[in-house]
Amino acid sequence: MRKEDIKILLVDDELDILEIVSYNLKNEGFQVFTAINGKKAIQKAIKIKPHLIILDIMMPELDGIETCTKIREIDSLQDVIITFFTARSEDYSQIAGFEAGADDYITKPVKPKILISKVKALLRRYLIKETITSLLNVGDLVIDRESYFVLKDKKRIILPRKEFELLYFLASNVNKVVKRQDIMNNVWGTEVVVGDRTIDVHIRKLRKKIGNDYFITIKGVGYKFETIK
Repeated sequence: MRKEDIKILLVDDELDILEIVSYNLKNEGFQVFTAINGKKAIQKAIKIKPHLIILDIMMPELDGIETCTKIREIDSLQDVIITFFTARSEDYSQIAGFEAGADDYITKPVKPKILISKVKALLRRYLIKETITSLLNVGDLVIDRESYFVLKDKKRIILPRKEFELLYFLASNVNKVVKRQDIMNNVWGTEVVVGDRTIDVHIRKLRKKIGNDYFITIKGVGYKFETIK
């Protein structure tokens, strides 16, 4: 997909932030849409079906956590990438964001070049066509790296980006113990500070969606993905 076809919905109640961030994203060639609160964001998201939503947390009407939760309940928006964009960096707000279904977290203030770099990283699945096979068959699961979905018992499961990447990384190392640090480096990257609780949140959500028996906790070390016998 071309960069010019990518639609980004920017949601923030601060008009100066909307203006500055919109300018930088449009300068990169993206289509940018804006909303000033959660309710309007949901309405616009249903209408335009964005590829990425950049979502502030502290907003009137609906806050970012509530907005994210509601978006994840809408079938037509299951595949949208959601990242929070907020000055609040406390662990509890980040955990709440991931619990609501967010894929990532960008903390204000952020330099334009870094913001663009993070946006491109989030959108990589749309901007880059992989030349190697995108299908990973593990047990009774088929994991499609290119389309970001999982097939289980012929049922299509759509996962938020970080949940999918975590699943894909663990499934790529089936029946091997993967250390927490390796998970952090490969799924979140070395530039992002991620705590153990964040990994545990994503594992817990995957257990609910994929099945508890696949994920084995190795206390003090990390996790192992096992095929169901």
